Amino acid sequence: MPYKEECGICKRVLRTSRLRRCQRCGRLYCRDCMTPDVVTGDPTRLFCLNCARRVVSRTTVSKYNGLTGYLRFRGSFTGTVKLSFARIDGIIGENLPMSAYRSEKWWDNSTSSPHAHGWLDAGWEVCEVNLKEGYVLFKKVKEVQIRRKRAFAEIKKPFTPVHVKIPRSKMPSKTKVSKLYARIKNIERQRTSMPALHGSFRPRPKYEKKLFKPEEKPSKE
Repeated sequence: MPYKEECGICKRVLRTSRLRRCQRCGRLYCRDCMTPDVVTGDPTRLFCLNCARRVVSRTTVSKYNGLTGYLRFRGSFTGTVKLSFARIDGIIGENLPMSAYRSEKWWDNSTSSPHAHGWLDAGWEVCEVNLKEGYVLFKKVKEVQIRRKRAFAEIKKPFTPVHVKIPRSKMPSKTKVSKLYARIKNIERQRTSMPALHGSFRPRPKYEKKLFKPEEKPSKE
């Protein structure tokens, strides 16, 4: 019995020979749920539809999103937060630029600054900066609702996958089968018609009997 697996998208159960492995996530999918590499277009590299969608609609993530999430969490029970520069480095997972240590202007609550969105999107503003001691004081100014992911519409109709025509193994024609059967029978008849010879004696070939007599031997010239 052949081994079967389930497609990771359409959930059809097929033979493993009918499934292909995604070059990005490494899972098994059917051919209908896969597409060639969307970056290079190489038909030998197959991506599943989920990985292809992630590659095409790639979203840029700011490194200050960690600070946004931290301030939203602290905003649920406090209105002011004092953070050292080293603490902010640990929250965002990177070091702050040198301008953050040297200039107070870097900490301005300007919407044109991409790093300022790290605290403005959470509803906070910078009210005090101390470069000598290396800390910054944030103050909560407004409530910001957390954006939730859009809920997908419920699918009521059952999924109808595309019909896949499974190729059948080609059967030999009746003519080829009859020829093969006749050949096997001829070989069997030839073997049964030959006399059983004992010892090292073997009859001479027909062409040798026609050329020479039994008492004569061929010359070596």
